[in-house]
Amino acid sequence: MAVTAAMIKTLREATNAGVSDCKAALTAADGDFDRAVEILREKGLAAAAKKAGRIASEGIVTALVSDDGKKGVILEINSETDFVAKNADFKAYVGQVASQALSSNSQSIESFLDEKWSADESISVKDALVQKIAVIGERLDIRRFERFERSSSGALVSYIHGGRIAVLLELESEAEGKPELTEAGKNVCMQIASMTPRFVDRNEISEEFIAKEKEILTQQTLTEEAKREDSEQNYRRKPENVLDKIIANRLEKELNEFSLVDQEYVRATDMPEEETKGKKLYTVSHYLAFVGKKLGAKISVKRFARYETGEGLAKKSENFAEEVSKAMQS
Repeated sequence: MAVTAAMIKTLREATNAGVSDCKAALTAADGDFDRAVEILREKGLAAAAKKAGRIASEGIVTALVSDDGKKGVILEINSETDFVAKNADFKAYVGQVASQALSSNSQSIESFLDEKWSADESISVKDALVQKIAVIGERLDIRRFERFERSSSGALVSYIHGGRIAVLLELESEAEGKPELTEAGKNVCMQIASMTPRFVDRNEISEEFIAKEKEILTQQTLTEEAKREDSEQNYRRKPENVLDKIIANRLEKELNEFSLVDQEYVRATDMPEEETKGKKLYTVSHYLAFVGKKLGAKISVKRFARYETGEGLAKKSENFAEEVSKAMQS
């Protein structure tokens, strides 16, 4: 029987499998719809497709640096439940994907998915993902990755916190290869993981961003004043020049929190007393200068990436136990 576009459309709507997969299944089944569905299920394609509408907001983030220290990758793969994220098979799969992403030249998820799977070159990365979905029984997404490649002396350092937060950092320094440089990188990675900076330094912050933050802080301050006027008897609103100073101080503090090197160093209490003495705020910049002085080489942060599992994604409103219960009742 000849396979028509209408037949392919119907099978695709029923299974959510790809157009080419639907066409191949219908051809192999000689146009028999039910047999075509079975073929897709046998290949794991229909099983994966049925899960396409679910939200995969759990999972694992990881970061990896090559043995020669010249390349690094940070990656997120999502699952539907934290239960699967703790699965040894899933963790091993994430490691395989990260290793391939490290050596890949792909610049997008789409082109990466089309690559041959390093563990079995007869299939693609996407095919391997579909097979893993069929085995694990949940929707999985290779959501994002980013690669760093050093073009100057320094170090690439990675840090993973419980599979939930991953950091990839590039330091520039003539002290390349020294363990103290790597240790400093690990400490800065932990800073990034815990304090969530958005920029390396103030130079990266655009005037538009600063103007918008000032606008927000101005409105917040005026709202606070209005509330105090309403709730406190005989309260007089602060003069405009005083309010301007308050807003400026708040803006300065906020910009320092956004800028990695201007943040207060979280391990400042571990530093020698003579190093922190006299400094009102001991920053990441101070820490790197301290290590650089010991190594006899300046250390600067070139770039960093921080991934947190599921950030920016909607979360499921139902838990895994409820999902199992619903499945048992259906």
